[in-house]
Order: sequence, then C-alpha cells, then structure tokens
Amino acid sequence: MSGVTDPYQPVEKKLTLTRRCLEVLAEFRNPVAVITKNHLVTRDVDLLSQLARHNAASVAISLTTLDDELRRFMEPRTSRPVRRLAAIATLSQAGIPVGVMTAPVIPGLNDHELPALISAAAEAGAGFAAYTLVRLPYAVRPLFEDWLSRHYPERKKKVLSHIRTIRGEKLNDSRFGSRMRGEGIFAEHIAQLFSLSCRRAGIGGGRFPALSTTAFRGPGESQPSLFD
Repeated sequence: MSGVTDPYQPVEKKLTLTRRCLEVLAEFRNPVAVITKNHLVTRDVDLLSQLARHNAASVAISLTTLDDELRRFMEPRTSRPVRRLAAIATLSQAGIPVGVMTAPVIPGLNDHELPALISAAAEAGAGFAAYTLVRLPYAVRPLFEDWLSRHYPERKKKVLSHIRTIRGEKLNDSRFGSRMRGEGIFAEHIAQLFSLSCRRAGIGGGRFPALSTTAFRGPGESQPSLFD
C-alpha cells in the first residue's frame, strides 16, 4: 500500500483507514510493503514494528526533490523533504526496513537531484533505493503539459523533448519492461546516475527487501482480535 494512491493522505489523520488495515495485517502477520510521501506513516511505527519482527514489513519513502518550492508545485499536501527524511530516520531507528523511492524522475526537471536525494536518504537511515521515470498515460499527459506551462514554462520544451527521447518519440510508452525505465541515451544516463549514487551512498539499488510469509497466521491460528 500503495503504488498508485498514497495511503497517508491528510484525511488519514481523521479516518485512520490505513491504520485499521495495518491492524488486520499485523494480527495475521500478513506481509506489507508501504510506499508514501508523508511523515504520517511514523504514527504506525508500533504496527509496522510488529510485522518487521517477522520480516513482514518494509516502507519506501518517496522523495522526489529536496527543493521545497518544487515539492509544493509538484506534490501539494505532502510532507516537506525534511519531514520525509525524518520519517526515514524514525522508521530505521524502530528496526523497520526503510528505503527511498525517487519517483517520478522527470528528465530536465529533477533528474539532476538523484545523487543528493539518495545520499540524504542514506544518511537518514535508508537501506535500499529505487526509482521510476515519469509516466504520462491517458489524461495525465495534458495535465502534465498544462502544469509545466503554469509553473515551469521556460523548461517545458526541454522536459517534453527529453521525455519523448526516452519514450520512443512519444510522451508515453506503456510497454511492459520499458514503461518504468525508458530507453535511449537519457534513460541510460539516469540509470547509471542512480546506480552510481547508490554505490557511493552504500545502499542497495533497484530492489525492495524480500518479505516472508513464514509467520502468517490464519483466522483460527491468530491471537484474540485487536478489535475485541
């Protein structure tokens, strides 16, 4: 939870839907990998720690930029970069496998930040890293073009040109195996920069930790419900 919609949006403070899902997962020791841009994940350290003791939890903090102005424009209602790094530190200190997800990487806009992002995350306690290139499927494409026009008009032509270069002269390529990494000289450069940055920071790149189902308990095997 979740590769599409952040499970720690602001309304989670009130609704606690994610926490209640984690309570169920912890009760049955069902493995879970969390991806989020928000410091609120630290609220659930107790549940994630329970699962981590059985090698059944990991968290990836999505860190797109260290520039708070870019963060406000690109990811409104998300935690500031310094707060995301603080979340990495808190989770690491609690013994929860935590890493950094540098996504989306947007060539010509934030790709140059990869070394700094990975270095800062590693210093905070991240043990692994991953990245994906920006994807513009369906209605996302015109929204992204409009966003560039409003916030970064001077970079729009360069950014879109780079995206077309890594997407076979299109703004989106949905082919499995290519859509997350792209192809061509710019895609190769980003891949190399990411790999080098991980080596310099001393963390694993490209893979999330393997989780275990060994401790999983079925309904008849679990302890009394957390909701009793």
